[in-house]
Amino acid sequence: MKAVTLRLEDELFAIEAECVREILDPPIITRVPNASPFVGGLINVRGAVVPLADFRVMFGMDCRPRDQDTRIVVIELQYQGEAMTVGILADKVHDVTDIDNESIEGVPKVGMRWPPEFIRGIGKHAGKFVIIPEMGKIFEKHGGMAAPATSDERAVQ
Repeated sequence: MKAVTLRLEDELFAIEAECVREILDPPIITRVPNASPFVGGLINVRGAVVPLADFRVMFGMDCRPRDQDTRIVVIELQYQGEAMTVGILADKVHDVTDIDNESIEGVPKVGMRWPPEFIRGIGKHAGKFVIIPEMGKIFEKHGGMAAPATSDERAVQ
């Protein structure tokens, strides 16, 4: 599998390279009132309005301020039977690499920090574990979810 690797906190994730459209420096993010913390903002990508997802929300990670390594990975995926473009906030984007399909294993039933239904598998690359998210299931479950905004809601920085 050819994949783009990115970091969230100390975890390495891999997204199939064929669905990655581009990688951007963080643009201005427009917050959406009463939107879920997972997809709480919109960005402008070459004149198109694109929802911005924060996988930290999905994986129970703390919010952190943007820094010089923060990037937006713009991907295309199928959502409710239609092609959709979405941005994903990443602490750092590493590279495009090959992950051997034989190295990809199922999600262990115990000891997992992440909801197993949102993980397609765990691969190995350069001696490290790489989490491969199940993008379709993540957005199916939480893509259109709306929730009242709260003062302690994770802020998209």
